[in-house]
Amino acid sequence: MHIYPNLGKLVLASASPRRRELLASLGLEFEIRSPDIDETPRPDEPPRAFAERLAFEKAAAVADDASTVFIAADTIVVQNNRILGKPTDEQDAFEMLSALSGKTHEVITGVCIRRGGRTDVFSVATQVVFRTLEKKEVLSYIETGCPMDKAGAYAIQGGAAHMVQEIRGSYTNVVGLPLCELHEHLISFLIPA
Repeated sequence: MHIYPNLGKLVLASASPRRRELLASLGLEFEIRSPDIDETPRPDEPPRAFAERLAFEKAAAVADDASTVFIAADTIVVQNNRILGKPTDEQDAFEMLSALSGKTHEVITGVCIRRGGRTDVFSVATQVVFRTLEKKEVLSYIETGCPMDKAGAYAIQGGAAHMVQEIRGSYTNVVGLPLCELHEHLISFLIPA
């Protein structure tokens, strides 16, 4: 018996290989569609609202079938209420990682589940504590190229695990898709109303 009742066709609205791997770990078969949306924060938009809005807009951008379940997500790194996006260049990556060094920041993933006219939008926040980083290890990590397309200039599963001293909350959320919470929301979302 399938764990998700009435699932039917499933689409992941994301180009992220990390999200693809995480969703596949639930034993689900799904199609990938990459949404094309503007990811610019609105003036004075709170970080959590921003992540949830992007997840909603990503799902809406690819939703074209009322019987298909669409899942979209957006993960942001936040420090002192400031969103740290993907670095624009190596200097920007260095400044971000230096700012995170020895401090606590928050990783927020907004998630949207959508089918037909029904939508469930939620977000999960995880506290991440970086140990104090040496300049040479930051530069060495930047040389790998890994930080350049990652929010906050790091990927916990992509070479930055040694920088993380502590996590309070969901590990998979930091990677890009909070599986425990997604599972719970999928179960309730798929129960006929």
